[in-house]
Amino acid sequence: MAEECCGTGPAPSTTAPRASSASEPPSRVWQVRELQAATASGVLLGLSFLVPHAWSTPLVFGALIVGAATFVPGALTALLRGRLGVGLLMTIAAAGAVALGEYGEAATLAFLFSIAEGLEGYALARTRHGLRALLDLVPPDAVVLRDGAEQRVEPADLRVGDILVVRPGEKIATDGVVRTGRSALDTSVVTGESVPSEVGPGSEVFAGTINGAGVLEVTVTATAEDNSLARLVHIVQDAQERKGTSQRLAARFARPLVPGVLILAALVAGLGSLFGDPGVWIERALVVLVAAAPCAFALSVPIAVVAAVGAASKAGVLIKGGAAVEALGAVRVVALDKTGTLTRNNPAVIDVITAPGVDRDQVLRVAAALEARSEHPLAAAILTAADALPPLKAGDVEAVPGNGLTGTVDGTPARLGKPGFITPGPHAPEVTRLQGNGATVILVEHGNTVLGAIAVRDEIRPEATEAVSRLRRQGIRVVMLTGDNTRTAEAIATQAGITDVRAELLPEDKARIVTELSEHGPVAMVGDGINDAPALATAHAGIAMGAMGSDVAIEAADIALMGEDLRRLPDAIAHTRAARSVFTQNLLLSGAILITLVPLAGIGALGLAAVVATHELAEVLVIANGIRAGRKSRLPHHQPVRDATPARPKAPATQPLPASEGCTDGCCGEPASALVRTDGRKNLLVTAQSRDESTGTALVEPARRTPALLPLAAAAPVAHSAPAQRRRPSPAETRTDRVKSTSGTTQTSPCGCCSN
Repeated sequence: MAEECCGTGPAPSTTAPRASSASEPPSRVWQVRELQAATASGVLLGLSFLVPHAWSTPLVFGALIVGAATFVPGALTALLRGRLGVGLLMTIAAAGAVALGEYGEAATLAFLFSIAEGLEGYALARTRHGLRALLDLVPPDAVVLRDGAEQRVEPADLRVGDILVVRPGEKIATDGVVRTGRSALDTSVVTGESVPSEVGPGSEVFAGTINGAGVLEVTVTATAEDNSLARLVHIVQDAQERKGTSQRLAARFARPLVPGVLILAALVAGLGSLFGDPGVWIERALVVLVAAAPCAFALSVPIAVVAAVGAASKAGVLIKGGAAVEALGAVRVVALDKTGTLTRNNPAVIDVITAPGVDRDQVLRVAAALEARSEHPLAAAILTAADALPPLKAGDVEAVPGNGLTGTVDGTPARLGKPGFITPGPHAPEVTRLQGNGATVILVEHGNTVLGAIAVRDEIRPEATEAVSRLRRQGIRVVMLTGDNTRTAEAIATQAGITDVRAELLPEDKARIVTELSEHGPVAMVGDGINDAPALATAHAGIAMGAMGSDVAIEAADIALMGEDLRRLPDAIAHTRAARSVFTQNLLLSGAILITLVPLAGIGALGLAAVVATHELAEVLVIANGIRAGRKSRLPHHQPVRDATPARPKAPATQPLPASEGCTDGCCGEPASALVRTDGRKNLLVTAQSRDESTGTALVEPARRTPALLPLAAAAPVAHSAPAQRRRPSPAETRTDRVKSTSGTTQTSPCGCCSN
């Protein structure tokens, strides 16, 4: 540890440790080998004062040998490898004291320094213990289906493609996709969010999360060595070694200081012996040697970085090293992307405008063909809306960054993109109206003819307003950057409480604006880690939102918010600001100790034992203060924010839908529990159980949306709960029934089997 604290020891391993490893560092203070040796050394040293003089010398030597055993072998080994560390300074000082006959001084030095060594080792082990605790989240065994029978195996024996059986209350052993079953997962250990995540067939699940009340069958997609939890631990361990400005300053100062101290001590001893008593000046040189040891200075920042990064990772905030801690803590401007950051990242098609003679389904089919392999959130909305329609074949599809897609559909050139990339023509008034209501409009062109436009809306996150308000209270300027149109951007920004909006931007425009904003102070860019990669790289601190399971997002950003709660952003800034304060305090304290002790040692005001005691006490204070950077008081668990979006006005209840053949969702033929909305040109069924009794707010599950379009113009959007994901019906399972109510309106059931 004496060599590591000055950066002269071997590079720490970044291999993720296993909970079962035999070499796992001690988790209890009495298990630390150096502290055990220090205790034995202290007992021997104390006994030496109680026994006759004839017996005291052997006890003093025993105390010296036991204490020195904790640092002398490592110091000599490092010296043979060409590395100079604080352990070497202490070894020389102890040897010099013995040569001068000051056995008690040498034993006291060995005793006190062995305590410091043990405390340093324990402090670092404690701050890293959180990562090992993450690995402990993986259960010791897992149940898999092999050859038609259940078998219990170790997680290390799991193979991609295995079927895991996860019962209520059990932990998921590795990453996978739900094959059958529905449940709610506790993901707080990974994302830091307290709200359970509903899962069903097709849902992605991650290692270490805890299953709720349902039984799940999960298809394994990653081995235990390569799952999201193991990757997270690897990344955090690497991050703890990345150095920021303060840490590099401490390292640059500490490394040359060790040989400098040796030279200074030699000069004190040599010059003092020329003009005074050699015995006195050699002893003073040994005291200077100890007083100028830079271990506290070298440890001042690294231990705080390890503590801060470790605490953040357990709260769902992945900070990639000391440089990222310092950058985020210094931020004065935050630039927020719209889609997936301020909004839910769960867009839905709300309207389709068609050209004369063009069918709505044709617009969706052409758009879905182009979007089939796109990862953009809006693509998912279009594909969902077109899920029950016969697919068209697309080819030569290319993305035009910031604009849309081009390609061929059934051999005919086709384009899809925002207004401006494709001229809306006669659809311009409708496009303007939809944009004013906060929708993103996508125009579809096939064979040089505009078929129509698709309106997609992604609702704002319920906690976004609170997060923006907290950022402002922290003295941070908030700006929204988006490639969307100005009207849509301003509608979302108004809801979030953001006044500075930059819209219709290409990826390179975002990077340029981030550079311009840096004139007002360090800038943090928050985005999805893929489309916003240039801006993330340009910003002082790049932050990826909702990065759990996304290697691209984690790699692209300096900080990754693993969950979906935007309130984690002001939490992370408050946490890193506190950590930067600890860095500064430790650097100042360590520097003051060196400046004070060295002159006092040089003039003989302090003896060897007093300097060692003062030096090591200061080192303990630095360590204790550094651990404060790991406090999680600024990373609290947040209660979910209730979506305050008002429900649409109630429509009069109509006659219940008749039972429909082939309906497997249980929606058809519900005689008393079904209320049918008839507002707008399309319809949405809401069951009585889905309505909040206290407010009357309709809580509609996203998976129970109809393939038909949600009405836009009637009123504000329907509020959403966080329901289980439902299996999307295949085209073969989806049947369309038109049912006329007594009022003559077409009614729509939520499962899609009776939708128009």
